[in-house]
Amino acid sequence: MTSHRSVRVRHRSLGAALAAAGLLTTLLATAGPAAATPDPGDLTPGAGSPQGAAPALGRELAPGEIPGKDEIVHSANIKPLANVPSANPAGINSDLAFQGDYAYAGNYDGFTIYDIANPKSPKVVTRVLCPGGQNDVSVSGDLLFLSTDSSRSDDSCNSVSQPATEKSSWEGIKIFDIKDKKNPKYIKSVETACGSHTHTLVPGGRDIYLYVSSYSPSEAFPDCKPPHDGISVVKVPKKAPTQAAVVAFPVLFPDGGNPGAPTNPGVSKTTGCHDITVLPSKNLAAGACMGDGILFDISKPEQPKVIDRVQDNVNFAFWHSATFNERANKVVFTDELGGGGGATCNEATGPNRGADGIYDITGRGDQRKLVFKGYFKIPRHQADTENCVAHNGSLIPVGGGRDIMVQAWYQGGVSVWDFTDSAAPKEIGYFERGPLTTDQLGLGGSWSAYYYNGHIYSNDIVKGLDVLRLDDWRTESAKWVRMDRLNVQSQPEYH
Repeated sequence: MTSHRSVRVRHRSLGAALAAAGLLTTLLATAGPAAATPDPGDLTPGAGSPQGAAPALGRELAPGEIPGKDEIVHSANIKPLANVPSANPAGINSDLAFQGDYAYAGNYDGFTIYDIANPKSPKVVTRVLCPGGQNDVSVSGDLLFLSTDSSRSDDSCNSVSQPATEKSSWEGIKIFDIKDKKNPKYIKSVETACGSHTHTLVPGGRDIYLYVSSYSPSEAFPDCKPPHDGISVVKVPKKAPTQAAVVAFPVLFPDGGNPGAPTNPGVSKTTGCHDITVLPSKNLAAGACMGDGILFDISKPEQPKVIDRVQDNVNFAFWHSATFNERANKVVFTDELGGGGGATCNEATGPNRGADGIYDITGRGDQRKLVFKGYFKIPRHQADTENCVAHNGSLIPVGGGRDIMVQAWYQGGVSVWDFTDSAAPKEIGYFERGPLTTDQLGLGGSWSAYYYNGHIYSNDIVKGLDVLRLDDWRTESAKWVRMDRLNVQSQPEYH
C-alpha cells in the first residue's frame, strides 16, 4: 500500500514535518466536490492569541455580552480541564471518535491519536500526516476509517491537490490499521463517487458497513456526475479489511430531492447527503441531506429504505447532521446556514435560522413520521467576525426520559442544552472563547463537541483539543455510563 508518515511528538513537531514535506500550502483550494459549499474552505483560520497547554479559567457572561478577543468564558457548571494546542494553527481540525482510553481527532492534514486515560492531562501519541479534507474519522477494533473529500492526485498520503475534472483524481475512504497506536499502517483505499465528505459506520457481524455521504456533482467531473441522489455503501470484511469495496449505491431521492432555488430560495438543492446517523439497536437511520431530512430503515444495510422525508423551506438552508434521543422518538437535525463560515449567531439572523430543528417520531414501522416541534439556537449572540452555526454534537446519556445533548457551534463554542420538551428547548451550560479576530470574519471554534465517559471533548478548529468537565444535577447520572467506544454517527444504546 502507499506510504504515510507517522510523527511522534518526541521527534519533531507536526509543523516542522509539514514544512519539510512542502505541505503547508492550503488544503482547501482544491477543485471539485470537496471545495463545494457549505463546509468551511473559503476562509483563513483566525489564529488569535497563542494558546497555552494549561487550561485557563474563565467567567460567566453577562446577558448580551460578547467576550473579549480569545477570552474564555463558561457557565458555572462547566470547568475547562485541559487544552492540547493545535500542532498546525494554520490548519483545520475536524471530527472526533473514541475507543478505550484514546481519542482520534481528524484534521485536514491527517489525524491525531490522543491518550485520554487522564482527561486532565491528555497526551499526543501519534500524528499521522495524510492530507485531504475533511478527514472525518471513525474507529472499530484495530481499524480506523478516514474520509477524503478533496480531489487528490492519487490515494496516497503523499498526494497533492488535483482538479476533479481529471479522470485520474482520487477521493474516497482510507483505512488504517491502528493496532500499534504509535505507528498506524495505511492498508487500503476505496474510491467512492464524489468522494467521502463524511461516513457513518454501521456495525455488523462478519462485516462492517460504511455509509458514505457526498454531494455536489458536476457534468465536468468524470467520477462525480449528476444525478447523485444516493449514498455509497462500502462493505469491510472484519477478517479481511483489505477486501473492502463499494457494494451498493442506494437511491434515496428517486424524485431528485429538494430542488432548491429558485423554487425554494436560500435552500440547498439536494444532490446527495451531508451526514447520516444510524441507531443500530433500532435498525434506524436519520439522514441530513442538504435540502431534505430523512428517516430510514437499515435492517438490510445494503438496501436502506426511506420511511419519511421532511423539508423546511422557511428556516433551514442546509440539512447538516442528525442526532436521535435515547428513546428513539425524536431526531435533532442541524442547519448549517452559511456553510460554517458565516456569522449567523447574531441578532440580525434571529433565533430560528442556523439552528437545530427538533422532530418527534410518531407512528410505527413504515408508518413512522417526522413531526416538527421546535428550534433551538444558542441564546448568546456572537460578534459579526465570528463564524457560528449549529454543528456536531452528541447525547449526554442521562436516561430517565430526559433529553440532553452537547453541541459544537464553531466560534459560538460548546453548548449543553435540554430538549426534553421538544417545543421548549433551553441551554443549561456553555463554554466559549471570544472572537479570534475583531477586524474581519475568521474561521475557528469548536467543530465537534462530544460526551465520552464523563467528560466533554471538543476539537477546536484552531485551538486544538479541549477537555471540559460538566457538573450539573441534570447530567450527573451520565457519569455512570461507561463505553468502550464512541463513533457519534453510530449512535449506541446507552442504557
